[in-house]
Amino acid sequence: MTDTPDKASVKTYLLELQNRICQALEEVDGGQFQQDEWRRPEGGGGRSRVLADGAVIEKGGVNFSHVTGGQMPASATAHRPELAGRSFEAMGVSLVIHPNNPYAPTSHANVRFFIAEKENEAPVWWFGGGFDLTPYYGYIEDCVHWHKVAQKACEPLGDEAYPRYKDWCDEYFYLPHRKEARGVGGLFFDDLNAPGFSKSFEFMRSVGDAYTEAYMPILRSRKDTPFDDRQRQFQLYRRGRYVEFNLVYDRGTLFGLQTGGRTESILMSLPPLVRWQYDYAPEKDSPEAALARDFLPARDWLADS
Repeated sequence: MTDTPDKASVKTYLLELQNRICQALEEVDGGQFQQDEWRRPEGGGGRSRVLADGAVIEKGGVNFSHVTGGQMPASATAHRPELAGRSFEAMGVSLVIHPNNPYAPTSHANVRFFIAEKENEAPVWWFGGGFDLTPYYGYIEDCVHWHKVAQKACEPLGDEAYPRYKDWCDEYFYLPHRKEARGVGGLFFDDLNAPGFSKSFEFMRSVGDAYTEAYMPILRSRKDTPFDDRQRQFQLYRRGRYVEFNLVYDRGTLFGLQTGGRTESILMSLPPLVRWQYDYAPEKDSPEAALARDFLPARDWLADS
């Protein structure tokens, strides 16, 4: 592979990744994703897949999109002003899985490629993505497993990649107005192009391929844990944090809406049921209190292994 950006190879990989992830999730749930192909009037389109009201997954979406446009949106040029006036292509796979069982964590992952082009100038391109875990009831062994897989996924870029992208994930998936993390983190990277196209693409594939290895064992081990209405109500309350982050801070949501993307696909990440309770505080030393005390603060999960 040359070091010239190869958009066709990236698209082929992303479509195959969507297929593999959906197949793995269907094997656990027993249900099937519904597919919806869509076109964007300004250019491009996508393939959205949603599984709702399944035996294991209350709502899950695994989306592929490939959109094009004549100029970059404000969400992109705000931190990359040199992109103003360039046409762009953005392609990626993004997914969010909200299980039925409160003991099974929500998971999110995405991998994406951007390229901005202008006549008689070299293209500007980069990769981004990552995956993160949002438990409602924490298990140290789950967090350790999640981060071990994340560390392994970073091997193509060397030993410094995992701590860098782990810290970036902790910083990104944080709700300043709540002064708390969305979950227990994982990986987050963006603007990756310094290693060259071939190495950057290899890393993106490593992260994309690692998601099922990280999440499926956790989902299988927690999906049948007995629970009652107390755990269900806490799950719905904590889902509110997920909604707040995605609507207020998430770059992907902002990019999609500002580029005229398909709203149904962009907001696919939101859970089907959620509740907000005024001035809620969990009982002291309860399992619900343990989430904020023991799991949400950023920590070195590999030290616990």
